[in-house]
Amino acid sequence: MMMSKTRKWGSSLGLIIPKRIVEKLQLQENQEVIFEIQPKTSVLKEMFGVGKGKTKKKTEQIIQEARIELGVD
Repeated sequence: MMMSKTRKWGSSLGLIIPKRIVEKLQLQENQEVIFEIQPKTSVLKEMFGVGKGKTKKKTEQIIQEARIELGVD
């Protein structure tokens, strides 16, 4: 999973793929890619849910996602 901010691009929105991801996946200009889009939710809400037992993610996965979001690898 990767996090990115949408950016205005003409009358549309675009996504920037971080350089480390581009290099890791060896992406090239005009290459077709498949991606999934989900709006960002609160990390704390994901961690603790609205009530007990609501989250289905493992703690390690939540920590890794928080590190990626904060840019700490």
